[in-house]
Amino acid sequence: MAGVEYWNDRYVHNNTPWDSGQPDEHLVAVVEAGGPVGRALEIGCGTGTNARYLAGRGAERVLAVDFAPTAIERARAALGDSPVELAVLDILNDPLPDGTFDFIYDRGCLHVFDDPALRSRFASRVAALLTPGGRWLSLIGSAEGPGPAVGPPRRTLGDVCAAIEPHLQITDARLVPFDSRALPGILGWRVLSQHRPA
Repeated sequence: MAGVEYWNDRYVHNNTPWDSGQPDEHLVAVVEAGGPVGRALEIGCGTGTNARYLAGRGAERVLAVDFAPTAIERARAALGDSPVELAVLDILNDPLPDGTFDFIYDRGCLHVFDDPALRSRFASRVAALLTPGGRWLSLIGSAEGPGPAVGPPRRTLGDVCAAIEPHLQITDARLVPFDSRALPGILGWRVLSQHRPA
């Protein structure tokens, strides 16, 4: 996985094709179907578009984190007086935020780790932040379909299950267009997970 400098430079040089300025269609679909999100955390928030959407849907709290400082600077400028809390945070290595969350969202974070052990560690960190009844929505590049010249890292459903299932129960995994607006024809996994019932 590329480090902080690489991702920060992408924001410095405006090389962020994933930053469409529109909330992710899969996040919108899940939130609209699932009711209130309560306390929400977005991991890898970029310039804050999806966090702003969550705040607008009546979330009690929205914390949006990214390990690229320039992304957080731009999110702060874009969000203005929005109630979204922003923090520069490396989810794998920094101390976790105080409290737990009812809804955690990442768009394209889990799939950036080539090492299966790091994908599993990412899922473990998410599990530690999720309330017993909470949900984690992750959008992950899929290895299904023809290999595109551009687009997110590609993972099999087996890769996804191996990372998440030791820590959480996958309750819904479906093959979807990763981003029908910006990346037509590229597939992704839309995965919902939660703690297993006691």
